Formats: sequence, C-alpha cells, structure tokens
Amino acid sequence: MNLYIPIVGMVILATVFVMVSMALSTVVGPARYNRAKYDSYECGIQPTPQPIGGGRFPVKYYITAMMFIVFDIEVVFLLPWAVSRNQLPTFAIGAMVVFLVLFFIPYLYVLRRRGLDWD
Repeated sequence: MNLYIPIVGMVILATVFVMVSMALSTVVGPARYNRAKYDSYECGIQPTPQPIGGGRFPVKYYITAMMFIVFDIEVVFLLPWAVSRNQLPTFAIGAMVVFLVLFFIPYLYVLRRRGLDWD
C-alpha cells in the first residue's frame, strides 16, 4: 500500500493546482466582454455563413488523417518489437510479420486508388 502514496499525492497535487488555477483566472483575469472577442476569426477575412446542409468537405482530408492514425499505431507496435527482436520467440516474429502484411494491404490499396495524391 505504501507504493501508491506518491501516486495519490501527485493526483491530489494536480487536482489542487487545477482548482487554484481556475479560481485565480476568474478573480485576476480581465472581464472585458465585447462582440469582437467572441466573433470567429478566419485569418483576417470576415467569416462567411455556412452553406445549407453544412457544406461538402473533401474526403482526402479524412483519408490522410486515418493514414496518420494507422502509421502511429504501427510505430507503437513496431518499436518494442524492433528493440527486443533477438529475444522474441518464433511465434512473436510470425505474429509481427502477419501484422505487417495486414498493415500494408490497405496502404497499397490507398496508393493504387491514388488516395494520397494531392491535385
């Protein structure tokens, strides 16, 4: 039980810090509210109204975001494997080869469909 005392202390310290910071920001911070402060800012251009139906957003942005997430997950799994590759059993190496194959099939599909090309 004594091993958890530092963790509990850090959680309490973080909670107190957040509460004190929030209280001080409302007391000390400026309270000048105006319309320009709450208006949306788009690089100096006056914001345009949203089109009816929310407008269309290119799918390429979503594909790029999903590929980024996939690469992050790949790195999370490959880094420990690469560090301890000499000490792994044959099953673990086979599992990682299956993981790499399953990773590169969708990647090659996206490349073939030109999903990462920016026109």
